[in-house]
Amino acid sequence: MILSDKRILEEIDKGTIIIEPFKREGLGTNSYDVHLGKHLATYRDRVLDAKLHNEIDYFEIPKDGFVLQPNTLYLGVTLEYTETHAHVPFLEGKSSTGRLGIDIHATAGKGDVGFCNTWTLEISCAQPVKIYAGMPIGQLIYFVVEGDIETMYNTKGNAKYNNPTTRPVESMMWKNKF
Repeated sequence: MILSDKRILEEIDKGTIIIEPFKREGLGTNSYDVHLGKHLATYRDRVLDAKLHNEIDYFEIPKDGFVLQPNTLYLGVTLEYTETHAHVPFLEGKSSTGRLGIDIHATAGKGDVGFCNTWTLEISCAQPVKIYAGMPIGQLIYFVVEGDIETMYNTKGNAKYNNPTTRPVESMMWKNKF
């Protein structure tokens, strides 16, 4: 089951969902709109290696916007910091974003119960498109969890994305053993 607007507000009041900054106008019928933060990053190397630490270069989106180019993976970040202590958060693109040819995640749309951070976005585009810091970029949807949780994400010793940040985070695949 997906939480409704009233239920999202109840969970915020209980402290099981935290969204900072929270703006009431961002609340949809069954979702909450998130916005693009000012930081973007790109990988230094054109060829990425899953076994290596692929480093990124950060930059800020200028006030007059930045033009995304096709065939480049940009890492972005949500303006909003979120915590989810009793539900599974899913991040999806807004239809308006999709209609500009912008994808905000390649595969990482699901968070875990206990995820406490901003969301790194894996941004790509179908054609050149100008974007702006603060623009609506996606929406969070919250699902009810069935059953007890043994280990929350923010308490896992091997969780790779637990360090709070306001900048995008590169892939930590290289930390896996394979």
